[in-house]
Amino acid sequence: MEQLFQKIGKIKYEGSDSKNPLAFKYYNPEEVVYKKPMKEHLRFAMSYWHTLTGTGMDPFGAGTNIRSWDKLSGMELAKKRADIGFQFMEALGIEYYCFHDVDVAPEGETLKETLQNIDEMADYLEKLQKQTGIKLLWATSNMFSHPRFVHGAATSCNADVFAYCGAKVKKMLEITKRLGGENYVFWGGREGYETLLNTDSKLEMDNLARFLRMAVDYAEKIGFKGQFLIEPKPKEPTKHQYDFDVATVIGFLRNYGLEKHFKMNIEANHATLAGHTFQHELNMARINGILGSIDANQGDLLLGWDTDQFPTNIYDAALAMYEVLKNGGLAPGGLNFDAKVRRASFEMEDLFYAYIAGMDTFAKGLKVAAKLLEDGVFETMIEKRYESYTVGIGKDIVEGKIGFEKLAAYALKNDQIKNTSGKQEYLESLLNQYIYEVK
Repeated sequence: MEQLFQKIGKIKYEGSDSKNPLAFKYYNPEEVVYKKPMKEHLRFAMSYWHTLTGTGMDPFGAGTNIRSWDKLSGMELAKKRADIGFQFMEALGIEYYCFHDVDVAPEGETLKETLQNIDEMADYLEKLQKQTGIKLLWATSNMFSHPRFVHGAATSCNADVFAYCGAKVKKMLEITKRLGGENYVFWGGREGYETLLNTDSKLEMDNLARFLRMAVDYAEKIGFKGQFLIEPKPKEPTKHQYDFDVATVIGFLRNYGLEKHFKMNIEANHATLAGHTFQHELNMARINGILGSIDANQGDLLLGWDTDQFPTNIYDAALAMYEVLKNGGLAPGGLNFDAKVRRASFEMEDLFYAYIAGMDTFAKGLKVAAKLLEDGVFETMIEKRYESYTVGIGKDIVEGKIGFEKLAAYALKNDQIKNTSGKQEYLESLLNQYIYEVK
């Protein structure tokens, strides 16, 4: 097997004073933070699609990436990408990967041929996993790229498309189980609509629920014990997505009695496209007990589309890991770098710079979040702010012992209300201080 990264070698931790661009400054996998090694908190995963199949194209231009496998095609190309991907993960010390079906195997002229290609590549991936010890974090099926999904997948107006999607997900659940995948993700890239003038939205959402129920039933039938994840996504590509954000998905799951079977895979760039912060979406998932995994990236706030940039914002990473630690961790989920290098960063070495930056960003964020929690910085302030609900009338409200009549009687006697400052600026300054000081 060609060793593509011999000159780069294995990326090592050299500490924050290192000037080596091909070394970790903060990610030290065995360093114990908040009672666990860093690698167990972060559970980094490589995104197969952006890392190995991405060409560098964007909505306005053709691909620019220079890749040694560009001259290959078919199954030869698929196996070459797998070889390179596992070498890449070994060089970075990444222990997990994620993929869509069409990332690892080419589509055939028929569905039967496509499924055969996936089976053949599963054999190959299984061999590479055994050789390297690298594991599958999650898999999924691409039900958005091909023209057959023009009207959606499980929400398509065409029942033949619904059936086709069922065949793909059936196969991918079998493959995920076989490869020891710890999760299976549903990413509804085209599960939405452009106009209600031609849309039966109730039927579409009912069908989506039926599809998810079928997946749950089939997983139980074949003994797949992995965690099911739904990845909320707003807007792009359809105007109205049925999985717009965490709150929308929670409402959908509860409406159809599916809430016990699914958790959330939260993507940072999707959060901002929905008009939320990354922390908001993580928080909404955490407090509802459904935070399962993370697609780690960031968007460009000056652009209104999914730019999938590698995460470098320490502020966002610290607040993200704060929610993760309060969640008790992500396992069996992890941090998948659903991110791609910029179109002008087209050399293989740029992939290393990008992953190192992303891994270091979340490692530093982890350390900041751990220190904040150990010192009880925000918890103390929050407890103080809501202390009126621990005594007197507030305690009665929380315990459900009171109604409007007693509230009105109380308010008539206590109408000279005095509020206290929320101290937002002080807390933001304190967060900055922790970010600056934690090494």
